[in-house]
Order: sequence, then C-alpha cells, then structure tokens
Amino acid sequence: MSRIFAICAALWLALANGGAAQELSALARVNPTGSSLADAGRGIELVLDLSQPVPYAVRLLDQPPRLVIDFREVDWSGLDLATLNRAGRVIAVQTGPVRPGWSRLVAELTGPFGLSSAALIRDDASGRGRLDLRLDPVAPEAFATQAGPAQSALWGLPAPEVLPPPRARQDGSRPVRVVLDPGHGGIDPGAERDGVVEADLMLTFAREIQDAMSRAGFDVVLTRTDNSFVPLEARLSVARAAGADVFLSLHADIVTEGRASGATVYTLSDSASDRASEVLAERHDRADLLAGVDLAETDDVIAGVLMDLARTETAPRSERLADALVAGLKSSVGRMHKRPHLSAGFSVLKAPDIPSALIEIGFLSSPKDLKNLTDPEWRGKAAEGIRNAVQKWAQDDAAQGALLRQ
Repeated sequence: MSRIFAICAALWLALANGGAAQELSALARVNPTGSSLADAGRGIELVLDLSQPVPYAVRLLDQPPRLVIDFREVDWSGLDLATLNRAGRVIAVQTGPVRPGWSRLVAELTGPFGLSSAALIRDDASGRGRLDLRLDPVAPEAFATQAGPAQSALWGLPAPEVLPPPRARQDGSRPVRVVLDPGHGGIDPGAERDGVVEADLMLTFAREIQDAMSRAGFDVVLTRTDNSFVPLEARLSVARAAGADVFLSLHADIVTEGRASGATVYTLSDSASDRASEVLAERHDRADLLAGVDLAETDDVIAGVLMDLARTETAPRSERLADALVAGLKSSVGRMHKRPHLSAGFSVLKAPDIPSALIEIGFLSSPKDLKNLTDPEWRGKAAEGIRNAVQKWAQDDAAQGALLRQ
C-alpha cells in the first residue's frame, strides 16, 4: 500500500538546521519519461518520478514569481529541461546542486501562483517516489503572503560570525591577499559548448592561477573549491571575510550579440561600455535569480552614500588593476579582445572597499578561444600573465598609498 509524504518546507528546513535530516539523506535519480511540468486547467502541475523518496522543501519567491524546491538530494543527469517543461505558464526551469548534500529545482512563473498541494508518494512494492505538486493562480496580494521569508541560497549554514574591520590597505609590508572567484557552479553551470562547462573550466583555471600566485608569495583564497553554487552576494562576503586586497572573478561566457573573441577585463560602472557588456552583466545576475536567490533589496540611501564614498578611492585602484591585467595578458598570451578593457554593472564587482575586476579569459562561443581555453599550456601562460599583472599593480598601488599617507 502506498504511503504519502506531504512534507512541509518549514519542517525540513528545521531538520536541516538541526542536523536530523542527515539520517534521511539519500540520492534519488529522476526518471525523465515519468516526469513532467505542464499547464493543468488554470494552474500548473509538476510530476517528478524518483528512484526513491527524499526529503524536500518547497517555497515561493517574488519579484519575479518563482517556485523553489530543495531536495536532499536528486541527481538531475539525464533530465532534459526543455522536454520536461511543457507549461506555457513557466518561463524557465533550472536544476542542479546548490550546496553539498542538497539539490534544487527553480521554475520562473509568468505570474502569481499559489501552492495548492504537494505530496511525495512512495510505492511500497518498487520503493520509487513520485512528487506531485500543484500550483493555482492567486491574487498578487495572496501570493505575497505565501512567498516565503527572504532566505539566502545557503540556508542551513551556521549563523555568520562577527567580522573584524577590513584590513588596512596593502603597503608591500605583507603578502597580498588575492581572492579568486571561479564563476558559476552547482545549479548554475554557466556557458556550455562542445562538452566544455564554464563552471568546471573556471575552477580548474582558478586553481592554476592559485598555484602560480602562491609560488610567487601571494596569499590566495578561492570563493569555491568544488562544484557548489555560491550566490553573488556570498562571493563578496567570502572576499571580505578573507580580508582581500584584490578580488578577481573568472569567466568564459558565450556571447550571442555579435562576435567576440579574446580576453577582456571588466570593471564596475553604472552604464555598460556596450550592449554586449550590458547583456553579460544582466545574465550573471539572472543566474542568481534562476538559482532561487531572493534579489529584493531595501533602498538604504545612507548605505548607498557611504558605499559611493568608499568607491571614490577604490574605483581608481580597480581601473589601474584592470590596465595592469590587460598589459599582463597581452605580454603572456598576445591577442586579446579588440576592446580589452570594458565596464558594466556586474554585481560581483560591487564591493566598495576591495579593488575588483572580472576577467573574461575568452569566449566559449569563439572556436579559437575554445581551443585556447582547453589547452593547459595556454592557460598556464594566461595564469602567469595574471600573476605578473597583480605583482606589478601591487607594487604601484603600495607606492600610491604611501603618497596618500604623506
């Protein structure tokens, strides 16, 4: 006889925080042929055919409306999201790991839909599990009451510690601390081309840069060391907690707006250098949205003013860092993008107190770049160029700081 598990999000979140869910951890595989996401009447119905039942948590997020389901845990390999999503009321679906032991499904909805029912049915004969979930249209006011409390994608982790004030500006008297940020990860794989996944490639490249820099005396920290999803805001928190002197975010995107090839270095600005840069920045933020992060912000005017004041010192340092990176990469790998230094509103560059740059080391949409990026020898030269650039920048930056102190 089948048993029905109607699992409340709050219950499973409490179990995750307390550690009791550890005992229930299991890896379930999805049967694509028995799974579907489709319009049903005026609502939406999700069916997932799983190899076994697993704990799960459901919540809704607003701005835009999204359904978020966390599992402990599901292997999504073999599931074609384009085939799964046959619902005209679902704009996009994303699946993947969100942190060790947990995986996530996020569906972006066309409007406000409330959770009508959610049940995980276990077949005692086969041991398989089937998740049946139903959403029905609701008024925006009703949806706002269902949309759960804003939570980080890293729920279940210990409460953040109180951190000491930021370290003083580097002056050459101690090792420079560099935080390398391999783009994407987990539920957000980034760009993919011919079997090459941006998240995996950038983690490999970050480790190669870390090795080159560590041998030169730098103190290097990575924002992620495995295929975990780290929200953009959390990447900046890692950098600040590490006392970063420099923050470098590493990417290799696909550009659909025109043709692009060669390495590009980006710094932060309110307006993008061109349309392609603007689209890239929007795509990076959208990755967080599709991973189920609540991007709603409060309008804190005072905080904004203070951050703008901090950036009056940091922004010129970031610009000089970008110029050094362009020079270093040109000397090591030669050809770069026709406009090697651009700017856009990348959220990951918004730390007001840390000189930051985003390096598109190449574009997977360019066959020549793809060949370079998958060549360990070419990546080694690029890593040396980045190391040399940061060395030169750090020396000049320390000298500039000494002049300011006088």
